[in-house]
Amino acid sequence: MALCDEHRLSAVLERLPSPGTPLGRLAAETCADAHALDEGRPLATLALSAARALSGLPYAGEGGTDARRSAWAAVGVHLDDLSSVVLCLGLPGDDHSPTGRMLSAARAAGEPCVLTLRQLRRHEAPLRADLVRICENPIVVAAAADELGASCPPLVCGGGRPSAAVWRLLDLLAAGGATFAYHGDFDWGGIAIAAAVHERVGFLPWRFDTASYQAVPSSAPLSGQVRPTPWDPELGIAMERRSVRVEEELVLAELVADLVPKGGGRH
Repeated sequence: MALCDEHRLSAVLERLPSPGTPLGRLAAETCADAHALDEGRPLATLALSAARALSGLPYAGEGGTDARRSAWAAVGVHLDDLSSVVLCLGLPGDDHSPTGRMLSAARAAGEPCVLTLRQLRRHEAPLRADLVRICENPIVVAAAADELGASCPPLVCGGGRPSAAVWRLLDLLAAGGATFAYHGDFDWGGIAIAAAVHERVGFLPWRFDTASYQAVPSSAPLSGQVRPTPWDPELGIAMERRSVRVEEELVLAELVADLVPKGGGRH
């Protein structure tokens, strides 16, 4: 690696993590070249590997755009404010902004809504909601929309490791007084994601505690680096001892049932 690239890589690493920073801006400010971290550049490959290491992500031998986006998102950097998105269902909107009207229309139709980071950055007012449930996988949102439609309470999908758009939406909801309940995959990657959400906005576990983990039959082997579970310290111990992973899809029916409004029903 050329000495110049060594200095550039060092400058990039000194800025990480860098929440809410566009990749081009990071490149411009650290390398004096807005395209220095573009895909295919030698420096970009090194910086991306460093981002994975900093965030505890496993090495990705080939990884496409989604893997690259996730790795940068783990250290707060987004590729651009249109490719960073968040999926939600049943969030209350308002009549005071384009994003608010979009959320209102989607909620009335009972349809999932995809918001970009660009939209959320232009929505400056807090989003008002009471309890907001957070899931890790889009299949939960799809099933809830199919089963509950417009009666589904507020639900946000982290989509794996949260993007800048996910963080922005959660921050807007937290500013509006929302509380959160979280469910994800019972594997060490899922635990790392949950821990990041817990540190950022806090949550009550939504079928994401020791008893829930032990109640689901599974023989899928658990591998990876052990992670702490601050919302339920016994959970990490139980997972290490049992050594099986439990994916969100295995409890999909139970999660959707939890979303049925009291006194309400399904479609």
